[in-house]
Amino acid sequence: MKSSIKKIAVVLLMTLSYKITEAQDTLFNKELPLKDVVVTAFNARIKWKETPAAISILNKQAFMQFSPASILPALNLVAGVRMEERSPGSYRLSVRGSLLRSPFGIRNVKVYWNNIPFSDATGNTYLNLIDPSIIDQVEVAKGPASSMYGAGTGGVFLLKQDISFSEEQKQAASLVLTGGSFGYNQQQIQLIKSTPHFTSRLQLHRLQSDGYREQSNLNRTGIAWHTGYKLAKHVMKAGVFYTQLHYQTPGGITAAQMLANPRLSRQATPTLPSAIEQKAAIQNNTIWLGVQDNYQINEQQLITSFVTFNQTNFTNPFITNYEKRIELNLAAGIQWILQPKSNFNKWQWIIGTEYLVNESAIKNYANNKGVAGPIQADDIVYTRQGFLFTQWSYKPTQKLLLNAGLSLNQQLYEFKSLLLMNQPLMNRKIQSPISPRLTLNYKLNANLNIYGIIARGFSAPSLAEIRPSDGNFYPQLNAEQGWNAEIGIKGGFLNDQIQVDLSYYSFQLKNAIVRRNDLNGNEYFINAGATKQNGLEAMIKYLLVRPSKEKKYSLDFTNSFSFQPYRFTNYQQGNTVFNGNPITGVPKYIWVSTINFAHKNGWTFNITANLTSKISLNDAATVYAEGYELLQTKLAKQIKWKQYQFQLFAGADNLLNQTFSLGNDINAVGNRYFNPAQLRNGYMGIRINLQ
Repeated sequence: MKSSIKKIAVVLLMTLSYKITEAQDTLFNKELPLKDVVVTAFNARIKWKETPAAISILNKQAFMQFSPASILPALNLVAGVRMEERSPGSYRLSVRGSLLRSPFGIRNVKVYWNNIPFSDATGNTYLNLIDPSIIDQVEVAKGPASSMYGAGTGGVFLLKQDISFSEEQKQAASLVLTGGSFGYNQQQIQLIKSTPHFTSRLQLHRLQSDGYREQSNLNRTGIAWHTGYKLAKHVMKAGVFYTQLHYQTPGGITAAQMLANPRLSRQATPTLPSAIEQKAAIQNNTIWLGVQDNYQINEQQLITSFVTFNQTNFTNPFITNYEKRIELNLAAGIQWILQPKSNFNKWQWIIGTEYLVNESAIKNYANNKGVAGPIQADDIVYTRQGFLFTQWSYKPTQKLLLNAGLSLNQQLYEFKSLLLMNQPLMNRKIQSPISPRLTLNYKLNANLNIYGIIARGFSAPSLAEIRPSDGNFYPQLNAEQGWNAEIGIKGGFLNDQIQVDLSYYSFQLKNAIVRRNDLNGNEYFINAGATKQNGLEAMIKYLLVRPSKEKKYSLDFTNSFSFQPYRFTNYQQGNTVFNGNPITGVPKYIWVSTINFAHKNGWTFNITANLTSKISLNDAATVYAEGYELLQTKLAKQIKWKQYQFQLFAGADNLLNQTFSLGNDINAVGNRYFNPAQLRNGYMGIRINLQ
């Protein structure tokens, strides 16, 4: 009954806001509507509605609907995407249920920043190092994309930052100051300069939060610089950033503890100390550098290439040990794109390769109340990931587009314990399959397209899985792999007043990698059989009031829906059979609705409702996290004075004041499944732009 009342409240609030308010941030009104956005994933370079793929696009407007602190709520607008935050700074990101692989961190999805791999050779991605201010657009390609992007069955995230050139010299600066509940405060500074042949964008950012729970403080400080230069037939771009990230890790608590006091951190047991006693936290200091070159040989041929290097110093005092890790990453890639002038709109051929290398020096110590004690493990792990791919696109008629891609992949781990005398390197070459992808798109009319996909994807075990926190090496782990079949329809109706994106997919995964814990709480991973992941995704956007000379405001209403009734199909642990159980950590459905309003006088308003179903928290499906209804809103006013633009904004989160976990610990020892999120909270700030 209580849940029903809350759901009714959500609907009433959404209806009320539909009547009296609505919002797009007027600072970015010049951005293209979705139907005209050109997609770059799979090097499509065609309009979104004609792309034969399940691709969602988030522009700056989507990020401006929420607090500057995180991109999480914006990414969760996308059907099929679920981003979680167990505590401030501790992110997990999944597409179509790939969260099964991510008890913490981000795995099984490939992330690029400005077309350079941000995910490393081990399959790990430190997305929490990136401040939202350096992201202007995100393309999400859902489902297996191994034919062009290598390992990962979940999908691909293409993060983009605008560093465009200008016809005449321009300079701009901006400052954003934000503060809010639970000690949240943030500062972002940006300096931009652009000319016909040079562009530069320098950003400084700082984020701090005391956190809602015990032992959940966050502090992130960084600097980022991105530049571009035109020289003859070359367009060269470079990016560099340095981030210092520190966040405490409160750990999971039981249902009874959450009911009694949701602000608790992990409590001590007769055998293990508490998170506070052990000063559980993560310190990540990373420097990242990437350089790329676009060489336009002629009107028909383009060569793109990149090289990137980064170093991470990682420290993690945990409940059971104290880990120190130094990671070195190097990656390079090249693509040759051929698109003959005589048949420019008929066909395209791409061939390319990427090669990624990781060296991780990992030391585990006893954790003596936040101080490293006697050494337990001293290991060196080398990881090499490489793949060669090719893709051919052909358009035999104006209505039909065919696309075929193929990749050959290799993943190699080398492991050595430095505590054992004269131990040779242990090698593990992961059997990675050939990964084809076939797609077609058929234009039903000028506004509506239907597409189909058949693709094979794979995901090799990551470093944290093949050498987990228990300090052992697990060379027997194999890559998980599977086939995906999909059909979808997207486009617009009523002169694009209604925009739709509907898709149905069937993904059959084998050798699924799942998490286990030993009696001391240390984790390890096994291949656990097969899953059946059939799902439905829908996005419907209704432009209720278009901006025009007659109308002083605009209003739109967007719904995204994910239906994911995933099941284990061949999964047994000991004598216990889990066949037919829902896949752990994946909600059956998620429904997100957003209303946006913008007035010509500078007022904007938006409200977002997220309804998420209950979530199975263990493989036996005996423990569930209750579903929740999350309500968020933001109000802003833009003011212009001379060459300045000011924007005052205020927002609120969890308006219904619900106790829920935005990220749960799956298959947790001691029934410590829950990481309660903040209760009702708010923020306010100011943005100053100088042109």
